[in-house]
Formats: sequence, structure tokens, C-alpha cells
Amino acid sequence: MTREIFYFKDYFLEFYGEQAIEIQKKIDWTFDFIREFQRIPEQYLKHVEGTDGLYEIRIMFGGRIFRVFCCFEAGNLIILFHGFEKKSQKTPSREIERAMRIRQEYYNEKQTGEITDFLRRAPG
Repeated sequence: MTREIFYFKDYFLEFYGEQAIEIQKKIDWTFDFIREFQRIPEQYLKHVEGTDGLYEIRIMFGGRIFRVFCCFEAGNLIILFHGFEKKSQKTPSREIERAMRIRQEYYNEKQTGEITDFLRRAPG
């Protein structure tokens, strides 16, 4: 099973570009892992409780924790929304709310057919 990972607009890319090269490599490694393995442990990908279809890709590097919000689409397609560095035990509600707004924007543009201009293949 091979999954495809795309990002919507530049929300994820802005986060990715701000990271040190070592962190970018860990993000790429995590994406490659998710692309290739059928069963993904919650250590790497988990449903966000209290949401309808929002997931977080979980990345740890050197004691730091990063999250990238995403959703699944038909087939084996994952759409990335945005990422952030997690600095507390609980994921901040403002980050979940932002991901939900971006997801709604994605679905709205998908319905109008404008989406193809805003999807790009993720690194890794």
C-alpha cells in the first residue's frame, strides 16, 4: 500500500521552511514511513479527539515535538493542512481550530473545483 501526501496551499510549506534541515529530514522520514506502511502506529499518526476526520502526524526530534494536521481523502490520499511545534502536554485548541478552518477552506474549494490549483506533492 502506497499513500500519496499533498499539502493544501502554503500553510504546511511555511511551517516546513522555518525548520532546521535536521527537522525537515525527520519530517520527510515520517512522511515516507506513512506512505509505505499499511498500519501506522499512533506514535506517528493519530485521530484528533473531538473532531470529524482530522488527524495529526506526530514527529519527535531531539526532545522537541511537532504536529502536522491532515485529513484522508478517497483512496490513499492524505492532505496536509498546517504544522506547529508542540510546547505543552495538550495540543492547543487554537491550533486545532486553525486546522479545522483550513480543512473547511479545503472542502469549500474542492466543491467549487478550484482545488487543483492549490494541491502540491509533499516533500519526502
